[in-house]
Parts: sequence; C-alpha cells; structure tokens
Amino acid sequence: MRIVTTERTRHPVLIFWILAGWVGYLLLPWYGVEDFYTFEWLFDGYPMHSDYAPAAVLIAQGKKLWLAPMVLALIAPLFVMHRRKTDPIYGKVLIVAGGFGFAWMIAQGLGIGLRGFSYGWLTALFGPLEDRQFGMGYGALVVASSFLFLFTQGIAARGAVNGDVFVTAAIGGVITIVSIFVFFPIIKMLGAAFVSDDGGYSVVEFLGKFVDRRIWGLGCFTGTNCGSAWNSLFLAVLVGLITTILGLIFALVLTRSSFKYKQALRALTVLPIITPPFVIGLALILLFGMSGTVTQWVSGLLGIQPTRWLYGLPGLLIAQVLAFTPIAFLVMIGVVEGVSPSMEEAAQTLRANRWQVFRTVSLPLMRPGLANAFLLGFIESMADFGNPLVLGGNFDVLSTEIFFAIVGAQYDQSRAAILAMVLLGFTLGAFYLQRFWLGKKSYTTVTGKGDAGVHPQMPLGLALPVYAIAALWGLFTIGVYVYIVYGSFVQLWGVDDTLTFKHYLTAFAVSWGDTGFRWTGSAWDSFFTTIMIATIAAPFTAAVGLITAYLLTRQDFAGKKSFEFGTMLSFAIPGTVIGVAYILAFNVPPIEITGTGIILIISFVFRNMPVGVRAGIASMSQLDKSLDESSLTLGANSWQTFRLVILPLLRPAILAALVYSFVRAMTAISAVIFLVSARYDMATSYIIGRVENNDYGLAIAYSTALILVMLIAVGLLQLAVGRTKIGRRSSSHSGGH
Repeated sequence: MRIVTTERTRHPVLIFWILAGWVGYLLLPWYGVEDFYTFEWLFDGYPMHSDYAPAAVLIAQGKKLWLAPMVLALIAPLFVMHRRKTDPIYGKVLIVAGGFGFAWMIAQGLGIGLRGFSYGWLTALFGPLEDRQFGMGYGALVVASSFLFLFTQGIAARGAVNGDVFVTAAIGGVITIVSIFVFFPIIKMLGAAFVSDDGGYSVVEFLGKFVDRRIWGLGCFTGTNCGSAWNSLFLAVLVGLITTILGLIFALVLTRSSFKYKQALRALTVLPIITPPFVIGLALILLFGMSGTVTQWVSGLLGIQPTRWLYGLPGLLIAQVLAFTPIAFLVMIGVVEGVSPSMEEAAQTLRANRWQVFRTVSLPLMRPGLANAFLLGFIESMADFGNPLVLGGNFDVLSTEIFFAIVGAQYDQSRAAILAMVLLGFTLGAFYLQRFWLGKKSYTTVTGKGDAGVHPQMPLGLALPVYAIAALWGLFTIGVYVYIVYGSFVQLWGVDDTLTFKHYLTAFAVSWGDTGFRWTGSAWDSFFTTIMIATIAAPFTAAVGLITAYLLTRQDFAGKKSFEFGTMLSFAIPGTVIGVAYILAFNVPPIEITGTGIILIISFVFRNMPVGVRAGIASMSQLDKSLDESSLTLGANSWQTFRLVILPLLRPAILAALVYSFVRAMTAISAVIFLVSARYDMATSYIIGRVENNDYGLAIAYSTALILVMLIAVGLLQLAVGRTKIGRRSSSHSGGH
C-alpha cells in the first residue's frame, strides 16, 4: 500500500488529465451549445437531448458512432497510472493513447460535417452518411486537451526537454493553438482562393482572378488607376518610411536633447495609439474636407474653389502617418535609449565630433529599431481598413477591396481570398526583407547591467531640423485632436455649428422608468460588448505571450527557431487577412464559432500575442538565469519556478501586455469588421456604420468617449508600472532634471 501511495503522488498531473478526459466524454455536451456561458442547457433536456448530450450518451443512443474509438484512448492511460515514469511502458502508452485520441478527433472533425462526409472520396469509400455533426463543444474541447497533454507527458517521460512535464506541455499547447488559430485559417483561405464558381477547384479560374486588372491594373503607366495591389504597396512603403523617420525624431528629442516638456511630448506622441484609426480620418474631413474649417478659410482668403483633394492618396497618407507614428515611436524610444552611452563617449574620446558619433556609432546600433518600426508601419498601413473606407475615394486598396468582395453584393469568397493572398504576400515579403537587412549580427542592447555614461546631445545640424519637424507635427497632432473633441459637440458639421450634447445623449442616454434604470442610448450595447470582449481577451493574450516568451528565453529544444517563427507569424498577418481567414475556417465544423463572441476573443488573442511575447522577452532578458537555477537546485520544478520566481519579477511586462492588448481590442477594426454579428457588435464597427450613414457627429462623440476610456486604462497602467520601475531610476532622474 505504501508503494502504491508513493507512486500515486508522483503523477497528480496525469491523474488530473485522465479524469478531465473522462468528465468531458461522459458528462459534458460534446457539441457546441448556444449561450454556453449561461448553463441553461442543464435545464433543457440534458443529458438525453441530442443537442446537449455527452459523447457517451450519444453512442448509447446509437448516434455519432464515430466517437466510440476514443474510449480506447481514454482507457489505456489507466493501466500506467501506478508505473514509474522511468518505465518505458509508461511513456509509450501515453504517447500512443494521446496521439491516437488527438489524431482521431482531428480526422473525424474534419471528415464529417453538416452534410455528412465533408469530402467526396470519403463518400465514395464508405457510401453516403445519413448522420451529421456540428462544431465542438465543452466535451470535445476538454477531451482534446486531455489527449494533447497525455501525449506531451508521454514525450516528457521519454526524455524530451530533460523530462520536464511543464515545458513539454507548454510547448505542445502553444504549438497546437497557434496551428489551429493561425496556420489552419490561413491554409483554409489559400484553399478558398482556388474554389471555382461551380464549387469545385480550378487553377485556371484562380489565375484568371489573380491577374485581374482591378488588382494589378497597368494604369500607373498611363496616369490612371494603378490597381489596388500597387496602390496598397506604394502607400504602405511611404507610410513605413515616414512613420519611421518621425518615430526616430521624437525619440531623439526625448533622449538626446534638453527639451523641458518631455513628458507632455511623450503623451502627445502616444495619444493616437489609443484612438480608433479611422477617427483621425474623420478629424481630417472636419479640417480639410469640402466644408472643413481650413478649406473654407483658405477658400475665403484666396478665392480658391474647394476641391476633394483630401480623398485619395494625400488624405490616406496623412491619416495613416498620424495614426501609426506612435507605434514607430514606441519601437524607436526603447532602441534609442538602449544604445550604450559608454560606446558613444568612447567615440568622443577618440576625437569624433557629435555628428560622427551619431552617424557611425549611434545610428548603426539603432538599425533593428529602424527595421522593426518600418515593418510595423508597413503592416499597419496594409491592414488599415477604417481610414481607406473614410478617405479612400477612388484610390482603391486591398483592405477595402477584400471587405467589399466578401460583404458586398458580389459575395465572392474566392476573390476575397485571392486579394488576401496578395496582401499576405506583401507583408511576409516585407517581414523577410527586414530579417535579411538585419542579417545575423547581434544588436543586443538590454543586458540588465548599469551604464554610467550619459547620452550626448544631438549635433546642431541634426537638432535644428529635428526640432522643427517635431514642433510642426506636434502642433498638427494637437489641432487634429482639438477638432475631434470639438466636432463631437457640433450640431451638423459644415451646416450648423451650434454646440450641443445631442450626439452624446443619442449614444449614451440613460433613463429611469417603471421598469427601473435603463441604458437607452444607441451605443451602449456595442460599448458593453467591446468592454467585455477586450477584458476577457487581455489576460489570455498576456498569458499565452508570456509563456511563449519563457520558452524562447529559458528553454532549449529542437525546432526552437521554427517555434519562434510560428508564434510571431500572426504579427506579420494583417487583421484584414485574419478576418477573412477566420470566416472561411470557423464557419463550419469542427470549430463552428462564426457569429459568436468567442471568435472575436480568439482573433484578439492571436493578433496581439506577439506583443506579450516581445514584452516578456525584453523583461526576461534582464533576469539572470541563475535565479532559475537556484530555484531548481532547491527542489522546485519548472512550473513552480515560473510561477513563484519569474512571474513576480515580470510585473511591468504583464501589465504592459494586459493594457496594450485591451487597448488594441477596444480600437481594432480591420479583423473585427468581418467577425462582428448583430448580437456581438463592437464599438469600432458601430462607429463605421455611423460614418457610412454620414452621421459624423455621433461617430466622433462615440470615438471621444472611447479615447477617454483608453486614457483611463493607460493612466492605470502608468501608475502600476511606475511603482514597479521607478525605484531604480528615481535618484538619477531627479539629479538629471
């Protein structure tokens, strides 16, 4: 008995996942339940009702017999529960049972759908299937997780990653969810591009649509429309270059000058990141549109007839540069601050002047920041949907063309997939060009070691244009935001400038009646939905990102480079492509979540996951690995070390990932516009709808309220992170300022 008890205590994780698998198979609804979070299904014929029945009950009723083989995979681990991990049978049984169970779930999920067999060759092989199945539910999700982690425990028992159960489970979990929610949708989208009009597959029709003149039009050579692909590429390159330069300029002002109001400038440069991108487009219309303030003033002063110059490339370029410069700044400020002052002082000691120091020492070390800032600006421009919708005019770009292909009257999924392929090709091309330009050189700047040097001031020849550009762009940004707020109080822009609260009352009215307190404003539903979705998505984003960062910085395992590329791939995939891919992948079994809030949460998690990864890597690189080794030496396992040693030291990274993912979820539009439904409408989708109805006042009022919510969120972040970080730096900063 003593031996049995000892062995049992050695496998608590194994016992947990075996029990989880049986609970999912015997007790939980196998297929998806509408309103799954309310648990109303418990009182609606459960467990005998076919819509809510567990797998075991369905089989007992003579239905869904293809679920029966999984019983074998659930039974097998019971025979090794009391064996030692070093016993070869232990690992082999878990690998076979978990691997077979998970593979069978994938096969039956993809092979059987809403109309029986999903593929003609299965029908030809087995004959017509009289039954069908829907998307996964509670039971299928829990059983799939059980099989996956039984498999990873078996691999660990066979010696993978030094037999570390937590690390192998984390690697297996991250690979699985990235495969399901990043690679699988992209593959489905690529397949949809070859679907012909009659429902079959045709390479000829694909090529015909791919070389469509509307995509690759040769009008560039005749002065007419270039086609949406070249338009998007040209705009994205311009935006990438300009935002990178502006981001560098603001970073230099904050780190290489004696400018007194650095905190105010930092707040101003970051402000657009908490603003829905298309809101800046609306503000530009208020300023430079046909009835805009500046347009009317110039027209009256110079007698020039107002034109629609804003609609097209000029307006799009201004709006996107305003919207995406803060992202470039956030990349550049860390890199510029990270350049070692000691290296710059050493160059000065060797009689180099300040310009030579900047050109030969500082600027080359900023190369990773410049490359990343350009890549971010390029991708954001490619993915931007709101500004082209508001300001595009006749300047067609891929993001809006994709939207109209799949949402418009034509409803051509094949064309949407082809356009998304082109867009994805451009962004992945930029991704690889960036990596090629950086090469294999080391640009490490974060070491966790102090540096007693002081950054030199900018050379005068550089400082003058930097100050001038920063001042002009700062004033322009302030003007835009003043008009955003002012426009929300105007009765009817360009017609009636009377100040009013009408738009706020329409959006956010509340009342008290016989039935009690009621949220009667038209925007409340989308507002509360957005808050809920963003709040749920944020912790998942941070968790997945930080666990991935831990694996990349603290563990060595086979395929680590491929693992890193896979987890960062969603960074290079524009939201527009994600939106289309998710519609094509998750509109049918085995994962049927289109139109639900879950698909919005998942899209936000995997769109923003790279932020959590990079925040975690940056922070973990400052933690000496001897901390981990000391914990392991004292008998803690990897999970305990991660939870009790590393996580408490990653508080700034955790908070940064939480708030950034929350802000991005609140203001996202490119993927959201494809995934919202009547029941789950997001704030940005609601605002776009108001814009399409020319209700600019209500749209700007709602946007202003969102900006206020974002400011509160960022303020809370700064308070929390400030208390964590400032202790090490307060003395030096107080001395310097």
